[in-house]
Amino acid sequence: MTTELATAATELVEEEDHRLVIFAWSGDLDKIWPTLILSTTAAAMGWSVTVFFTFWGLFPLVRNDVRITGENWMQKMMSMMNRGGTEHLKLSKMNFAGAGPKMMRKLAHDHKVADPQELLEMAKDMGVRLVPCQMTMDLLGLDRASLIDGLDEPAGATTALLDADGATTLFI
Repeated sequence: MTTELATAATELVEEEDHRLVIFAWSGDLDKIWPTLILSTTAAAMGWSVTVFFTFWGLFPLVRNDVRITGENWMQKMMSMMNRGGTEHLKLSKMNFAGAGPKMMRKLAHDHKVADPQELLEMAKDMGVRLVPCQMTMDLLGLDRASLIDGLDEPAGATTALLDADGATTLFI
């Protein structure tokens, strides 16, 4: 009976067009990590997945080797205070001058949890659409050369909302 239910559930999932849209507005390690876990899990289940990165959520998409971004002193100052890249993410709580993220990464490593960079690569390989917010890029002076490869074309809120219409939507 359990096998029959599992088979029926699998068929039902396969018949429906499941879509997941995540609005990633936070660049904190403890928020971008679940964003990438959920997006890759949904993609592994056969769902169509889009992650729209906006405001602070855009900074994890900055290449790890880029130190300063922006065109004017305010944008450059913002990037100095909030360095982009998956290797430089802070925790939203208990950051402790960088000790918190190191402990979190150690715990994840010990428990064989993929780190955000691995999940980001996995998401790209699985066809997850990673969409940077054009308005945020303009606001913070981020150009395409500062961002990682493999991203979708930058888009605005209208495109993101149209993509979210009828989809399971998360705001992380």
